[in-house]
Amino acid sequence: MTPVRVMLVEDSLVVRELLRYIVSRDPRLELVAAVASGEEALGTLQTVRPDVISMDIRLPGIDGLETTRRIMAEQPTPIVVIADSVEDSSLRISMNALRAGALSVVEKPVATTHAGYEAVAGEICTQLRIMAQVPVIRRRPIGTEWAGRNSLAAFSGSFAAPADLAGQAPSLLAIAASTGGPPALARVIGTLPKTFPLPVLVVQHMGAAFMEGFANWLDSVVALPVSLAQDGERAEPGRVYVAPGDRHLELGSGRVLRVVDTEPVSGQRPAATVLFRSLARQAGAAGIGVLLTGMGEDGAVGLADMHRAGAQTVAEHESTAVVYGMPAAAVRLGAARTILPLDRIGDHVLRLADPGARP
Repeated sequence: MTPVRVMLVEDSLVVRELLRYIVSRDPRLELVAAVASGEEALGTLQTVRPDVISMDIRLPGIDGLETTRRIMAEQPTPIVVIADSVEDSSLRISMNALRAGALSVVEKPVATTHAGYEAVAGEICTQLRIMAQVPVIRRRPIGTEWAGRNSLAAFSGSFAAPADLAGQAPSLLAIAASTGGPPALARVIGTLPKTFPLPVLVVQHMGAAFMEGFANWLDSVVALPVSLAQDGERAEPGRVYVAPGDRHLELGSGRVLRVVDTEPVSGQRPAATVLFRSLARQAGAAGIGVLLTGMGEDGAVGLADMHRAGAQTVAEHESTAVVYGMPAAAVRLGAARTILPLDRIGDHVLRLADPGARP
């Protein structure tokens, strides 16, 4: 098997050498360049043509966010952001890099003597290998980050017709995503007004160290207030509750949220299937479930449970999914009543929750 060609972009010599060491230990990876700035990365990209890029965010000159934007506009290449999980400013820039086209974010490695070194090193290699396989597309210039694989204005595909809205009034909305999820979630939830009448429960696959920063970032880019879910709190209308890192989020009776550390499902914790199944049990036909872009099959079985319970279920269409894995699995199971491109999901959800809100 041909090894994955990796470019490292990191201004710290110490961290760059540590990343070089980490990559060199994995026979499935091949280091083809290690540069210290965004300018060097852009100048070297066409020559070395890496399969995947490890991107530092805090760079001298052109920072990692702008470098990501330019790479996705000029020579689209899968990008894994390497970030300091405890710095708020780094986290915010990292989330914006995901919005600009980067695929995932992982913790910056620490010294080899640190207790968590092996876990962090292993996750970096895993992400580089997996994300190298994701097809990426040319992004439009700054200001059009929401563009999907195709121009939706020109999209002429057919979708499942919206289900009859005359049934039981919805009481809760659950949304799940993985790879490509942060910008997709921001796009869908950003469509919902402050007056949105339902609680919104969210599962996003991401390293535990980044979940609080992700929730804070999402709170800054959508109208609804966003916070990490707390065990035992009651889900209130017009608020967004994000599953915390390495914990499942479930809906209990009386709209009480449960945050639990039971075994991973489909290799994930939090798992979309756990959340969706709890809505099927507790909300039945009054639930709305939305499954967005993501690698793997998490959420498909849970969305099928919601469908059988009479809930409204939505899967993102292949035309806009960064990775058409999780939604595709749901479609194969017949779990999605409606299949829509990303830019149409928010309006559809709003119409389901409040039929009088939009024409």
